[in-house]
Amino acid sequence: MSTYIVWSLILAVHLLGITYWVGGSLYTVLVMRRSVSLLDPTPRSAVILQSYARFFRGLWHVMGTTLVSGWAMIFHDGGFGAVPLPINIMQGLALVMAIVFVTTVQGPFRRARRALRPSAELFDTLRLRTTIMAVCGILTIITAAFAGTH
Repeated sequence: MSTYIVWSLILAVHLLGITYWVGGSLYTVLVMRRSVSLLDPTPRSAVILQSYARFFRGLWHVMGTTLVSGWAMIFHDGGFGAVPLPINIMQGLALVMAIVFVTTVQGPFRRARRALRPSAELFDTLRLRTTIMAVCGILTIITAAFAGTH
């Protein structure tokens, strides 16, 4: 297999990971809340928690794969000092997204899953943190467009 095919596949895996991460975050923020507002409070909480649980379960795998594939491409191009500034900005935004994700799962999401009746504040915190991931993801995509023009 030629190196061109290998690096194209690594890029494809990276882009699919970003699609899941950013798309899932945007779906959670923009679609899920409005959709479940039609439900009574108890089933609404259950649906929200199940949705987050499924999204976050997948995101554990996607986060690692996306970060590793990004680092592989950076090192293939000569390392952090050799790549253009937008690539390093993308790296920083990805790390922010990863930190927000891990602290969300270990903090408010864990508390919401353990609570008998999760409070509205916990759901607001989950939504805020998912919004931060979505905004960082959108900025990463915009930055990628600038990186592609070099």
